[in-house]
Amino acid sequence: MNEWGLQEANQRRLVAHLERLRATLRRHAGEQVKAPPETAEPAALRDVTKAFRLSDFERDILLLCAGCELEGDFAGLCAAAQGDPQRAYPSFGLALAALSGAHWSALSPGGPLRRWRLVETAPGDSLTAGQIQIDERVLHHLAGISIVDERLRSIVRRVPPRPQPASREGAAAKIVALWEAAEGVPQTVQLCGCDTAARRGVAAAACAQVGLVAMALDASELPASAAEQETVARLWEREAALSRAAVVLEIDELDDADRRRAAARFLETIGGRRIVSTVDPLRSRSEPILRVDLEPLATAEQLELWTAALNGRGEDEDLAGVAQQFRLGSDALAAAAARVRAGGSAWDACREQARPRLDDLAARIEPAADWDDLVLPQPQLDTLHEIALHVRHRATVYEDWGFAARGARGLGINALFAGPSGTGKTMAAEVLANELRLDLYRIDLSSVVSKYIGETEKNLRRVFDAAEEGGAILLFDEADALFGKRSEVKDSHDRYANIEVSYLLQRMEAYRGLAILTTNLPTALDQAFLRRLRFVVLFPFPDAGQREEIWRRIFPAEAPVERLDPHRLAQLNVAGGNIRNVALGAAFLAAEDSRPVGMDHLLRAARTEYAKLAKPLSDAEVAGWT
Repeated sequence: MNEWGLQEANQRRLVAHLERLRATLRRHAGEQVKAPPETAEPAALRDVTKAFRLSDFERDILLLCAGCELEGDFAGLCAAAQGDPQRAYPSFGLALAALSGAHWSALSPGGPLRRWRLVETAPGDSLTAGQIQIDERVLHHLAGISIVDERLRSIVRRVPPRPQPASREGAAAKIVALWEAAEGVPQTVQLCGCDTAARRGVAAAACAQVGLVAMALDASELPASAAEQETVARLWEREAALSRAAVVLEIDELDDADRRRAAARFLETIGGRRIVSTVDPLRSRSEPILRVDLEPLATAEQLELWTAALNGRGEDEDLAGVAQQFRLGSDALAAAAARVRAGGSAWDACREQARPRLDDLAARIEPAADWDDLVLPQPQLDTLHEIALHVRHRATVYEDWGFAARGARGLGINALFAGPSGTGKTMAAEVLANELRLDLYRIDLSSVVSKYIGETEKNLRRVFDAAEEGGAILLFDEADALFGKRSEVKDSHDRYANIEVSYLLQRMEAYRGLAILTTNLPTALDQAFLRRLRFVVLFPFPDAGQREEIWRRIFPAEAPVERLDPHRLAQLNVAGGNIRNVALGAAFLAAEDSRPVGMDHLLRAARTEYAKLAKPLSDAEVAGWT
């Protein structure tokens, strides 16, 4: 039978049971009425009776209140049964007098009718003589109409189940197994992982396997006060019973300690099967919380999703390479696939989808430099090319050739770029980003390192978790601020400072992208840290030959220049960054003069740069410039 047929059958049986109550009220008013034939109980009424463990008397009180809402003559029947035309409403007193099986416990605040707010009493009214009224949500349910309680509608939402990749179905099956193993005890399962959409999908799949509806509740929407939270908890438990639902309590990684405590308190006050969706484990004081960790999709599963989403339209693109590089969540992958179907590149669409989370945490650098812009000794260039090939082929080596199966430790590709300011460290990172077609983010350590214990690790975790989706290149600039010599532990602050550094190194070793540290003072770094880095590239101060080559490449082809002498310009004893500043300053001076850049412009610009550096410009450095 379809849904409409079930609803119609439920209403027919409900009308028949109301007829039974109508006869009961008329007999209590003194009429001679024949009892109507017995009929099967309406499915919705049966479910409510079972879910809230109602006695026959309590069930009939609920029906009495429903009849006054659904049948026009019930109010008059109540008045006649109570012998007072002014009391045209149901009351506990009427129920106790007219209905069979009456018991006083049905009226108690702890009884199911009032505890679950199936019926409401008017404030200030007499308990037995005052009016009682069925709750609107319960009335709709008895009528066979499924809606979420109005008071919960703004904070909970249904999560429909959708097909999941095999590993996600496996995670859902683990949740179900934990629920079944914990039968009769608190059944909270914690689902941990950095992809919110994936956690939501797995939770919905687990609920569907046991015939429940998943309803997501944002922890930040819970009321702060214990009294208000108790009200929400009762309403939720009632909703869970009426809708056959399980709560999926979603805790954002940015929620503060108070929010997390409120979420734990809420879980302690509700029953039924519950899922906590979070990045960090939630601790409960009163009950153990079982845990399932949600891992990112493997390359093969990412490829399956891409193939299905594009329906054969991505044959011209290396989808295997895209699946290896990016670890998008299901929703983000679907959005990227829509971009591809509209004519975009899958690689670029994935970069765009992975950006929003990182853009809030770090500064994205648009790479403009390429290999021709780098002037370095050949050994350094060779190492940079080697870094690029490690990133490019990591999936082949780690996954196809089995190195990852031996553990994640040491699989992260990390590098230290060390050398004086202006020697090309950031430019080299740009070159790698351009070469690999990956986003480059500069991490501001001053915003990451916190004086509060545990906050630095939390900030670093957010950065790495956000970067995992796109495998972006992370540039920790001037890392010696964090990676100094391992301090001697004299107090708790020293101990936690060392823990922060160790945590960052652990994340770098496990990060699937490329993490680069830069420092102007390589000697300040602890040797124990250096041993855990895969690459170390020393950027030397450029010699005269290298400076001459930099001068040959520094001006764009479109820039007008006149009789420049790179050999004499190389006499200027500065790094590449300073050379760029001099060239740029000279270009502005030439533009003001409306003529090509000449040696005189460069001389004026060099004096300005040296004044900024607070060092004298010697005659030997500018000999023969004019």
